Amino acid sequence: MSARSSGARGDRAHGVPVRSAALTAVLATAAALLGGPGLLGGPGLLSDPALAAGAPAGYAFAEDARPIEGASGTADAAPLEPGATYRSSLPRNGVLYYRVALDASSDTHVSVTAVPGSAGEVTAVDGIRVSLRDADGNSCSTDSATFGAAHSPRPVTAWTVREMAPGATRCQDPGTYYVTVERTRPQDSPPRAWDLELAAVTEPPPAAADTPTTPGPWDSASPEPLAGAPQRRAAGEGFAQATSVGQGVWRDDIRPGQTLFYKVPVDWGRRVHATAELDGSGDASGYATSALHLALHNPVRGEVDDASKGYTGRRTTVGLTPLPPVDHANRYAADGQVGGMRFAGAYYLVVHLAAQVADDFGEGPFELTLRVRLSGTGRAGPPYAGESRPKDVFEVSAQDRVAAPEGGAAGGGAAEGGAAEGDDLAMKVVAAGGIGTGSLLLVGLGVWTAVARRRA
Repeated sequence: MSARSSGARGDRAHGVPVRSAALTAVLATAAALLGGPGLLGGPGLLSDPALAAGAPAGYAFAEDARPIEGASGTADAAPLEPGATYRSSLPRNGVLYYRVALDASSDTHVSVTAVPGSAGEVTAVDGIRVSLRDADGNSCSTDSATFGAAHSPRPVTAWTVREMAPGATRCQDPGTYYVTVERTRPQDSPPRAWDLELAAVTEPPPAAADTPTTPGPWDSASPEPLAGAPQRRAAGEGFAQATSVGQGVWRDDIRPGQTLFYKVPVDWGRRVHATAELDGSGDASGYATSALHLALHNPVRGEVDDASKGYTGRRTTVGLTPLPPVDHANRYAADGQVGGMRFAGAYYLVVHLAAQVADDFGEGPFELTLRVRLSGTGRAGPPYAGESRPKDVFEVSAQDRVAAPEGGAAGGGAAEGGAAEGDDLAMKVVAAGGIGTGSLLLVGLGVWTAVARRRA
């Protein structure tokens, strides 16, 4: 799919502006959620004193996540259906098993996000290990994710995959496979059980025969940081509720121990780069190790790159490694970071501020500036021989572009992939409420679509 501008137009039908009607509906929904009765007749979100006070919240699980219990062995392993999201729990000791049925042609990706909560000490090497194995116990792939030098509890995600590759012999047959999840160092881990969010995604093969070739050359120089005045954009607190942003400079508040989630639509042929800046605290007498952490995850939630930096109370910036354009051929690269940029779709920027920052610099909130740059020329990706599960996860839709406005250096108005002025106003109202915008944006876009079709 090639990149193209899809700024909303102020079309009129029967003398009524479609965008204005949609905007009114979105604003009304926002008002109901923020202060009035909820959508289902319950209290508004800000009737919760903790949310109203702006206290750091935990991880926001997908609203449609299905409860599932991991088994202690393969015999009782519960099934994971591709396209669905699940919520489970990981004890301190032992290995959990889940099963997944794989076909003879699709690549299958399973991500596991562990949420340890704020209670208990964690070490730098503590975290989770995830594997995908065939019925004979042979490993298809293994990945681990740890908390790092900051020793700060935060959501960590590991990613495992079954890849169909010409000439490969292991894990190529259809049948039942098993996902295993365990802690990397249970002896050092807090005794409390950790919550898990699991997501399985299938990617169909290309319609044309795929010959493994290494990706072409690309400019590995660090791009110039994006300049411009930042715009307020409230982040989400989980993958499912990540706030959409396009190229621009974005500002939010972050508290020690908090993790913020944004998503950026990235088309085939385009590159994404980002930096995160933490403002000074006014007190430069302390130090927090690896305090500011920035990570990039691909559309199947696999971590592509991450970076962290200590905090002394002075303004601190951390940036991602320069990454190649999104290309199907990247999956054949020996470099894991290049391999992670293998498909188009929503890429996630995840920012964490270590809990230890509060020890020397207070509870905050601290001002965070996120600079997002998109470069390269969008183009069509390889036609797939079938549909992914969930559907369209490996493409950037018109709806994705509308939900991801551009700001800061982009001028704050409608631009390629950006929202029009009225749509951005509705999103600012959501941001001002300090709540995750994912569900509300879907509601607003649904109302917008319905109104547009009815007026047409």
